[in-house]
Amino acid sequence: MEKTTEQNQMELKERRIAEEEDVIDLKEVFYVLLGGWKAIFLAMLIGAAAFGAYHHFMITPSYQADAMIYITNTDSVITFSDLQLSSALTEDYTNIIKSRTVLNRVIDELDLDINYKQLGNLVSVENPESTHIIHIYVTTDDLELSRNIANALLNVSVSQIYQIIGSSEPTIIDYAEAEAVENVTPGLTRYMAMGALLGAVVVCAVLIIRMLMNTTMKTEEDIDKYLHLPVLAAVPYYNEHTTRKGK
Repeated sequence: MEKTTEQNQMELKERRIAEEEDVIDLKEVFYVLLGGWKAIFLAMLIGAAAFGAYHHFMITPSYQADAMIYITNTDSVITFSDLQLSSALTEDYTNIIKSRTVLNRVIDELDLDINYKQLGNLVSVENPESTHIIHIYVTTDDLELSRNIANALLNVSVSQIYQIIGSSEPTIIDYAEAEAVENVTPGLTRYMAMGALLGAVVVCAVLIIRMLMNTTMKTEEDIDKYLHLPVLAAVPYYNEHTTRKGK
């Protein structure tokens, strides 16, 4: 019985040691990262410079034009049921705007050298919540092209919606104008910040992995922490070169 108890105690001790080894010491991680601050800072500089160069040489400007239409009955008297019907049909209007028929008509009208799928990737349609307004956004690398596509899409959509739905045509709120076209290219500062962050994360991950894989015991505290054994004696490090220099 006594032997069984000792075995149980040893098993509990081994289990406790294994659990302690599996736990990551956040304090130790902090000091490892603090000690490698130079490498982290250098990686941030390299990452920021690399992403900045990528933005300057590889990223082309993007220009976004927008147009708006209002979906409702154009009669002088608008009833509550008309508003409810308009709200229910707004999603249908949104799908019609990006339909293959509408996109192909825009391509033919502007003589674009792309197919309807490629044009669809340049177009986004949004309907703000609790409104009957539909926003049409067109984003390309050419300011004039974005405006022309948005206006052509607006005109073709209004005509197509009327043909399909059969009610009155939607009301055009705004055509796309050159002055209103926005440059939506991600900024240089944003790219450099992303590069610096990525560089810091990579170096921190390397430092932490090296720390976890390093099983070398360097101090008496390491022996007590991982082996749970007392230190009987310690041999001091002797540097012959330093000793002679001191003499």
